[in-house]
Amino acid sequence: MSPEQVARVRSTWALAAASPRDLAATFYARLFAAAPEVRPLFAHVDPAAQAEKLTQTLAVVVKGLDGLPCLIPAVEALGRRHATFGVTDAHWAPVGDALLWALADVVGPAFDAAARDAWAAAYGALADAMRAPADVGRA
Repeated sequence: MSPEQVARVRSTWALAAASPRDLAATFYARLFAAAPEVRPLFAHVDPAAQAEKLTQTLAVVVKGLDGLPCLIPAVEALGRRHATFGVTDAHWAPVGDALLWALADVVGPAFDAAARDAWAAAYGALADAMRAPADVGRA
């Protein structure tokens, strides 16, 4: 990611992080509407705790974007955990779409095309890192 993209992600995250419950609620509503097959993966999860995990994880990622290679081991471990919950390759695209949708909804006009592109780049890099160890485990 370019320094400009990192800055754009951070500036829009500052706006989104001001409403973490709205962000999480919008994210999960959009995800379950777009990919209802993932809802059972959350059947035994406390929604409030899951919302907190989502926003905490995003905060850590945003903080570490300019040192992305240092985050990769933790992101890969997160990917392995997600695979044990039943997350498959087919789930990553709707998750990314739901994240972008939720950010746009919560951030508002500041979530312009450049912000969307920056977040899409960040999500793509992280989703690839999360997916890689799960793919190795399936091979």
